Amino acid sequence: MTVPSAAWTLAAGDELKAPDIEYSQLLPTLIVLGAAAVGIVVEAFLPRRSRYVTQVVLSLVALAAAFAAVIGLAAGGSATSDAQIAGMGAIAVDGPALFLQGTILLVALVSVFVFAERRLEPVAHGAPVDSFAAQPASVPGGEGEQQATKAGWTTTEVFPLLLFAVGGMMIFPAANDLLTLFIALEVFSLPLYMLCALARRRRLLSQEAAVKYFLLGAFSSAFLLFGTALLYGYAGTVNYSGIARVISSADTTTDPVLADTMGNDALLLIGGAMVIMGLLFKVGAVPFHMWTPDVYQGAPTPVTGFMAAATKVAAFGALLRLLYVVLPGLRWDWRPVMWGVAILTMLAGAIVAITQTDIKRLLAYSSIAHAGFLLAGVIATSEDGVSSVLFYLGAYSFVTLGAFAVVTLVRDAGGEATHLSKWAGLGRRSPLLAAVFAVFLLAFAGIPLTSGFAGKFAVFKAAAEGGAGALVVVGVIASAIAAFFYLRVIVLMFFSEPQPDGPSVAVPSAMTTSAIAIGVAVTLVLGVAPQYFLDLAGHAGVFVR
Repeated sequence: MTVPSAAWTLAAGDELKAPDIEYSQLLPTLIVLGAAAVGIVVEAFLPRRSRYVTQVVLSLVALAAAFAAVIGLAAGGSATSDAQIAGMGAIAVDGPALFLQGTILLVALVSVFVFAERRLEPVAHGAPVDSFAAQPASVPGGEGEQQATKAGWTTTEVFPLLLFAVGGMMIFPAANDLLTLFIALEVFSLPLYMLCALARRRRLLSQEAAVKYFLLGAFSSAFLLFGTALLYGYAGTVNYSGIARVISSADTTTDPVLADTMGNDALLLIGGAMVIMGLLFKVGAVPFHMWTPDVYQGAPTPVTGFMAAATKVAAFGALLRLLYVVLPGLRWDWRPVMWGVAILTMLAGAIVAITQTDIKRLLAYSSIAHAGFLLAGVIATSEDGVSSVLFYLGAYSFVTLGAFAVVTLVRDAGGEATHLSKWAGLGRRSPLLAAVFAVFLLAFAGIPLTSGFAGKFAVFKAAAEGGAGALVVVGVIASAIAAFFYLRVIVLMFFSEPQPDGPSVAVPSAMTTSAIAIGVAVTLVLGVAPQYFLDLAGHAGVFVR
């Protein structure tokens, strides 16, 4: 077929125009990705002894500046009346995007406190060791580098990897076309795969977790990408609003290549299902959850906490935008499927968690159950459903971060003591730490006066008003089942005799103490006085189309 030359040349008088990029609207993401690039340069050129402080300061300043930029955009009206599509239609700058980006940045900011912990290896005296602490073996370089390594400097490449992951997570829930969604998925997934493999004390378990996460993540990415291709064949565009218009029969095409496939319902249903499958994998919903317990257990605990909190925020944000902006016209097709996924996720997460004997695997199945609770809000298909999910994500993130920060402090001669039997009597060895962990467990269980209760009440209320009353009943039953294993850990800590060879509680640094204190404060504030934050989520719960 001969293509007319006019298709490849500019008509007389036409000019090439530079792309119209609204840099001010994209400033938070640009700050984070720019800092990540600077962090790579720091790793390449700064001496080892200077990298730790530089990377920590750079990460904290970049995340704080990006959060300030998000606040500036929200105050300027981008969260409500002035919401817009930026980056030539690729990025949505609206209320849900800004709320989720702000949450991700705060989660990352607190995570840096835990990542920055420095401790020595547990050699002769069983001194505590951080997951990222450098091995005391000699390293190539000058005397200063060897001394820095022996002093237990943190493996500093974790900080630019963290920033790259945060940058991708910020784009993921704001993506306004399927290609941007896929690119954002890869940008934040690849650093997470590497971070999962960085545990030095349990190297084989950590690397096994990273390989599992990488292989299963590759499958989910393939599903998402193939679904994108099918949706393009159906709609002739990868733009969210464009696909939605074709679904509502508002758009047609004159392109002869697409005329045969555009409007084909089979492409729409199969493509939409594949994209949703890719997102449900990141959410950790049943039956796409099998990676979760293994990766949570094998990854360094600071990475597990960051991944459990931030990844869920980004993935649920992307899922909300896909279902509410792209596929609202298929509501009667995807709602029954999501009902089944939500029920299986709630019950499987709660029931299987009862059988766990490792605290990190228990928290992994807990996160699966919470994904089911969040799906109840998604199924509401209303503005209240969106706002309740946003609130729940913010509340859950800080509870999760605080819980995993506590886990990093319970150690024995072999490193972190994650087997539940070693937590027996922890309330007598360290009453304050056990009490703090009990607060987080009660929040997971949804006990009143904690953020978990406010979050569950919000999503269940939205689901009931949206016609999913039966789903709420299942959610309440699953919550009751989940409360059993949370309370079992509390009883184990406070009403069991400590073992003579039980673990010690490491003295936390100021940064780890700050991370735990922030988690406790957010948990209690959102539980005692949640209304302001519920209103904030409500104002931010409208998608731009």
